Amino acid sequence: MKNLIKVERARCNVTQAELAEKVKVARQTIIAIEAGKFIPSTVLAFKIANVLNCKADEIFMLEEKDWK
Repeated sequence: MKNLIKVERARCNVTQAELAEKVKVARQTIIAIEAGKFIPSTVLAFKIANVLNCKADEIFMLEEKDWK
């Protein structure tokens, strides 16, 4: 799954630490999601989108490999 969290964080001027605090996870979780090493739960994806003033499907996108 591809994500644009880093881009949207920059647009909103939000650090990884600030985002993590607002969605109640560790900063390492945000780092792992941004790196594509961790896929967030639906609830967490919606929380992240809400904090970044986006829709979840504007931040998270399926890739071809996700369909296999």
